[in-house]
Amino acid sequence: MKLAEAESTMQKTVESTQRAFNTIRTGRANSSLLDKVLVDYYGSPTPLKSLANISTPDATTILIQPYDKSSLNIVEKAISLSDVGLTPNNDGSVIRLNIPPLTSDRRKEFVKLAAKYAEEGRVAIRNIRREALDTIRKQEKASEVSEDEAKDQQDKLQKLTDKYTAKINELLAEKEKDISTV
Repeated sequence: MKLAEAESTMQKTVESTQRAFNTIRTGRANSSLLDKVLVDYYGSPTPLKSLANISTPDATTILIQPYDKSSLNIVEKAISLSDVGLTPNNDGSVIRLNIPPLTSDRRKEFVKLAAKYAEEGRVAIRNIRREALDTIRKQEKASEVSEDEAKDQQDKLQKLTDKYTAKINELLAEKEKDISTV
């Protein structure tokens, strides 16, 4: 694994961690809470956002308007069965999700969940670094690069690792702040 490839993969890991953070409720309505919801639409799991218009008319409501009115009940069922933790209200044409204010216990749970996602991201970045280090060491052993070049690449790799780990830590701090202050 080359340095450019390692950096690209680390960047994707940070983006993946950000998407995971977006699925954590903060007490404000956010359509990204429903990103992981899959609806069994004609026998195949389909992302909810491709079956419906999702909007947030106010800070405590998510409005889901299926493109196909006949899919209203299966969309409602999929939301109920998902791990979103919200009860859908179906009025026959749209589904409303009311976001209740978070209790202090629930906030603590969400902060722990965010910390877990961040740690998974940091572990993934360290695994990328390990793979890249193995490649550098193999190249040095095979005399494809000099000892000095290998050392330079290892230093650059460590700087990349530190940079992307810091980004994940910043995202975590931001998410913790969002969860704690509403």
